[in-house]
Amino acid sequence: MKKVQNFIFSNRSYTPIPLLICILYFSLPLFPFSLIGLFLIFFGELIRIVSVSYAGGITRTTKVGAPKLMTEGPYSITRNPLYLGNITIYSGVVLFAGGSLMWELLLFTLMFFILQYSMIISLEERTLTKLFDKEYKTYCSKVPRLLPEKLFWKNNLNIQKSIFKTLKTEKRTLQNILLVILIVLVKYYSKII
Repeated sequence: MKKVQNFIFSNRSYTPIPLLICILYFSLPLFPFSLIGLFLIFFGELIRIVSVSYAGGITRTTKVGAPKLMTEGPYSITRNPLYLGNITIYSGVVLFAGGSLMWELLLFTLMFFILQYSMIISLEERTLTKLFDKEYKTYCSKVPRLLPEKLFWKNNLNIQKSIFKTLKTEKRTLQNILLVILIVLVKYYSKII
């Protein structure tokens, strides 16, 4: 099981590609869902940008572990804000893309990420427990795994990285979001014309 979890962790950027191709294939934007989808895409990316501004580029690693335990900012309301951001983005992509299978694809997308992230999070939790022991256990007892119980953190916005470094780290995600939006729009408008 650990080998499977490590494989999924190392390839977590690529495992959703078949799902994304399916979403794009069946796309046909439907109002108002396309607007709701755009909102979710950008809200999910905002979650990611703020999270990366605290944790830094180490979040792009293919090896499980951390140089320090991140507990501030978005990490004070959920232990996995990046995964929450990704789920929000992909849910938004499904709604933005629309199509005849939109609801089925949304359900499948949620199930896919719940399965993938449950395997990844379990691996990460074992690793972080070994690395940080009591500090991590205390953190786990105070902060939920994925879904926040509150919306805002108490401490000031104490961003660790500059916005330019953060955007550089998020460059690939931003490029992918724009590419998906462009593909859906080109496909839609090429049928109209």
